[in-house]
Amino acid sequence: MDANTLEMIEELKGNLIEEVNAVDVEIAYERKPYHIVKRMTDIGGSVIAFVLLSPFFIFAALFIKILSKGPVFFRQTRVGQYGKTFEIYKFRTMKVDAEKYSGPVWAAKNDDRLIPGGNFLRKSKIDEIPQFINVLKGEMSIIGPRPERPFFVERLKKQIPDYEKRLNIKPGITGLAQVLHRADETIKDVRKKIKYDILYIKRMCLWTDVIILARTVRVVLTGIAAR
Repeated sequence: MDANTLEMIEELKGNLIEEVNAVDVEIAYERKPYHIVKRMTDIGGSVIAFVLLSPFFIFAALFIKILSKGPVFFRQTRVGQYGKTFEIYKFRTMKVDAEKYSGPVWAAKNDDRLIPGGNFLRKSKIDEIPQFINVLKGEMSIIGPRPERPFFVERLKKQIPDYEKRLNIKPGITGLAQVLHRADETIKDVRKKIKYDILYIKRMCLWTDVIILARTVRVVLTGIAAR
């Protein structure tokens, strides 16, 4: 291949990169109003949620304190947008040092690590209420892919080619994958959820968020698609 041909190929590659970047900028610009409204909705929704859910907040704190030894709240490192880590807040549903000997593992149907009543707190999603603090801090959104632990992220990035795409947006308290599929137990579950996460990213809009919120209420009330 002569020098002129190589020069022409490099020029074409450069033009292609510029076109792709231009498309990315255009998409980001078009979605900017949505992201502004989404952030405002996250802040307003979190404040309203804390007010409306305050009885459940108090109930869960007393429930855990009476039935289990240890702290009421549970903090754990999760991977957020663009791979940045943060501390997620939850009501504690597992025994203290539950993974001391087993290491990081996914939740199971009959999980013997749970405290008395822990399964109820999980299934009702009451354990997720403190995550509105993460939303107010800007680490999470109300709607988005669920944040995973660094241990699993590194492993899943190697096993699932498109896994990292879900890190392009803020993780959420609930999401499309959560209302349409059960909790992760196997790699097969994760592969299916990734498809839902990517679908959400492609179709992100306020109407989609409203539909997911409505389905989340259904999951909380019926337990369908939840564990």
